[in-house]
Amino acid sequence: MSRSFRAELVKLVRRPAAWLLLAITLTLSLVFTYVFPYAGAAGGADGPNTDRALPAMFPDHLVGNSLGGLPIFLGAILLILGVLTVGGEYGWGTWKTVLTQGPTRLEVYAGKLLTLALAALAVVLAVFAVGAVAAVMIATAEAQPVRWPSVGDLLIGVGAGWLVATMWAMLGAVLAVALRAVALPVGLGLVWMLAVQNLLAAIAAPLVDWVATVQQGLPGPNAGALAAALGAPGDTPGVEATVGGGQAAVVVAVYLVGFAVVGAALLRRRDID
Repeated sequence: MSRSFRAELVKLVRRPAAWLLLAITLTLSLVFTYVFPYAGAAGGADGPNTDRALPAMFPDHLVGNSLGGLPIFLGAILLILGVLTVGGEYGWGTWKTVLTQGPTRLEVYAGKLLTLALAALAVVLAVFAVGAVAAVMIATAEAQPVRWPSVGDLLIGVGAGWLVATMWAMLGAVLAVALRAVALPVGLGLVWMLAVQNLLAAIAAPLVDWVATVQQGLPGPNAGALAAALGAPGDTPGVEATVGGGQAAVVVAVYLVGFAVVGAALLRRRDID
């Protein structure tokens, strides 16, 4: 498995699409968490995000601000990365080529999942780093002291972000295995994350009690609840304290493991086209 992991890591690092996804992630995080809110607050504009006071963009709010995009928008990018990492073998028709070199299906799959987990951690750390720079620049521009969250809070925040990011990457991986493609898993995954779960939360849940109950067990709302518990702004799409932070972390972890196990079972039993 270690050889498969090293091979997958080299493939991911050399893949331009992976770096493009990272650039998009950091740009979205920077623009919508700091640039637009600060521009609105500084210019006196009145909009959906301008109710965030300037202190909410200072370094002591780094954890919550860095986690706010993961339940939906940044999470969608991690889902795409998961689909590309696993589904690319179907698109290129290289599964048979890889497997004839010696490793078993599960060894190759495990190498891909470990690579995705490491990539998810790198993305979360990069989001925190970019956010830290932006927060310091805003605090400096406003002549305010720079105060950071405690080391413990930072570690918990990075760990929670890694958990959510890896879960979405694993969902992309299992969709790629289940559908043996790239385009369709990406399309279905984005429809679910960007449309269906938002419609359930905004329209169905307030009207139907059982939908509201079911929502408490879905991955998106639990990811949003975990982000909310750690200080993510409540006006961020997908961030809502529907359940407690502890329950949310457990549910997200269960989905992460479940997606990985289901993908392994499907890959092991089905033919490689």
